[in-house]
Amino acid sequence: MYKKTSEELVSFIKNSPTAFHAINNMANRLKENGYEELLEGKCWEVKAGGKYFVIRNNSSIIALNIGTKLDNYSFNVAASHSDAPTFKVKENAEIEVKGKYTKLNTEGYGGMLCATWFDRPLSIAGRALVKEGDAYVTKLVDIDKDLVMIPNVAIHMNRQVNDGYAYNKQVDMLPLFGGSECEKGDFNKLIAENLDVAEKDIYGSDLYLYNRMAPSIWGANEEFISSPKLDDLQCAFTSLEGFLKGSNEQSINVFACFDNEEVGSGTKQGAASTFLADVLKRVNAGLGKNDEDYYRALAASFMLSADNAHAVHPNHPEKTDVNNCVYMNEGIVVKSHAGQKYTSDAVSIAIFRGFCEKAGVPVQFFANRSDAAGGSTLGNIAMSQVSMNSVDIGLPQLAMHSSYETAGIKDTYYMIQVMEEFFNSHIEEVNSSSLRVVK
Repeated sequence: MYKKTSEELVSFIKNSPTAFHAINNMANRLKENGYEELLEGKCWEVKAGGKYFVIRNNSSIIALNIGTKLDNYSFNVAASHSDAPTFKVKENAEIEVKGKYTKLNTEGYGGMLCATWFDRPLSIAGRALVKEGDAYVTKLVDIDKDLVMIPNVAIHMNRQVNDGYAYNKQVDMLPLFGGSECEKGDFNKLIAENLDVAEKDIYGSDLYLYNRMAPSIWGANEEFISSPKLDDLQCAFTSLEGFLKGSNEQSINVFACFDNEEVGSGTKQGAASTFLADVLKRVNAGLGKNDEDYYRALAASFMLSADNAHAVHPNHPEKTDVNNCVYMNEGIVVKSHAGQKYTSDAVSIAIFRGFCEKAGVPVQFFANRSDAAGGSTLGNIAMSQVSMNSVDIGLPQLAMHSSYETAGIKDTYYMIQVMEEFFNSHIEEVNSSSLRVVK
């Protein structure tokens, strides 16, 4: 069961080279399960027992499974993110080098491990806006072949590289696209051919590099999975699968996957935007509920902020906390931080541990070393717009922000199980000191 689940994850990631493709695949999965798309610019007609989803910017999505007994309802929210560190192709991308090479002008998106992008097959994917009559239509782009590569400088020409080297993204990280036969405009021509449109009809694009290396299940006992974008498509995939499996009549179940977490979430489609609040408020109103009902619901609502965590590195165990450190294939990670970079507190940890216990899933605890700064995630950012109890969780992995990351095959299965348990449950506020979880 562990390997089968990981193979399904692998298939999802292979078909999701960018956030736009990931969200499109999620939308198709929701449609297959009877979910109806709502457009933000149109009037919404929602009802108890309905199943809906909303997409913003083609890169963020929120889905809802509405219960039928909503006298004392709350929101069960699982949130993840669709983006990963990579390189974005700039406008006027082609750079000619002495008439012999053409390389592409790119810039970094997010905090990547630059060294992992060298000497491996890469390609280009994203979206293009194509003019069709009076409309500008979004079309997904994926050049499905080994297209570009970022070549290393030979050690003979950079003798100090193994002693530490600061990569310059404008110099070292530009991908090689073509040789002396490449002509100016070939890149735009390739994009147009991929879309089967005229070059003049492409009015805009968001295009990114992606790693072409196939995901792999490996290890002495096939216990590991390596792939691009495990952070955070592993959590996005497992959250969606648990959402589709779970159901309860007293809650509104919510699956949310936001873009731009890797660059701070401060966009119209990021966790810091009004997207989640907008959707929850509109659904609340569409169900005939008022503001008082909405705020009462939020008081008992709960978010699982799902974003991967750092496993103990086999060569550098000193990089993690002595006690609050985690290992692949040993369960879901609960992340805590005194400075509130993570939303987990005693209340949310206790409730989540209860879900894990009921699901029969092991749980681990992570905290950064007290003398080291850690990363942040989307939970506390989303709470600036919609306040509810929240716990930050994730799956343990190695080489976070590499172009090829590693995790454990058991943990994918564990996350689906606990997500299903969460979405099968209903949380009620008993008083200011206690919450109750019921089926």
